[in-house]
Amino acid sequence: QLQASGGGLVQPGESLRLSCAASGGTVDNYDIAWFRQAPGKEREGLACITSGDGSSHYVLSVKGRFTISRDNVKNTVYLQMNSLTPDDTAVYFCATEKQGLGCLMVPTFFGSWGQGTQVTVSS
Repeated sequence: QLQASGGGLVQPGESLRLSCAASGGTVDNYDIAWFRQAPGKEREGLACITSGDGSSHYVLSVKGRFTISRDNVKNTVYLQMNSLTPDDTAVYFCATEKQGLGCLMVPTFFGSWGQGTQVTVSS
């Protein structure tokens, strides 16, 4: 099971780091992705880190602003978010890939969703 945390209220241009803590498994054994869902919108994939070698993948909308990383000792995956804008306001979730298809970041391919964490970007 995964649990996301670290959300909050920030101003445009600021940064935030989200954490995804794992229990019942080790993070380097899974492809793990970050998703977000804004009110009235579908859940969208943002970034994914692969099991083993830990290579990272991003959607174009966040590439260069968001960085996904993993700490095997703390059994936690992080999402560093920089240059935040109001469009980044959403509930953020992390999840593990369940279909063996890698980091395609299709929500239906992922599971072990925990409670999300709210990120609000507003002046």
